[in-house]
Amino acid sequence: MVMFFDTDSGGVVHNIAYLRFIETARTMLALQMGMKFEDWHSTGIFPVVVRTEIDYRKPALPGEKIVVNGRLSEVSGVRMWFNFEIVRPADGTVLVTCKQALAMVNKADGKPQRLSKELAELLNISA
Repeated sequence: MVMFFDTDSGGVVHNIAYLRFIETARTMLALQMGMKFEDWHSTGIFPVVVRTEIDYRKPALPGEKIVVNGRLSEVSGVRMWFNFEIVRPADGTVLVTCKQALAMVNKADGKPQRLSKELAELLNISA
């Protein structure tokens, strides 16, 4: 549900709030796919957002229920692309579409890493 604090002075959801909704959905999607925060801490290899493309189509208003749908759409050597839609279920209106690229990055040196064999197996791809 859209909360009052998600809105701007115009009374509609603020653009940053949409990104927070997407961040939450992406985290939940990663967990559903079997990714574990514990693994990131033990290996020092973390997924990092490297690109976000977002289209704000219609505004959401305070009190409205919204749904964020996400899916893994593409995987390359070091990048994973996710697609998201934020929808108002009351009428099926797509409010926002978003595409994000994540790279696995070594925390120690900040360099991108190829997807590990374990992560590739989890995502059902070949590394």
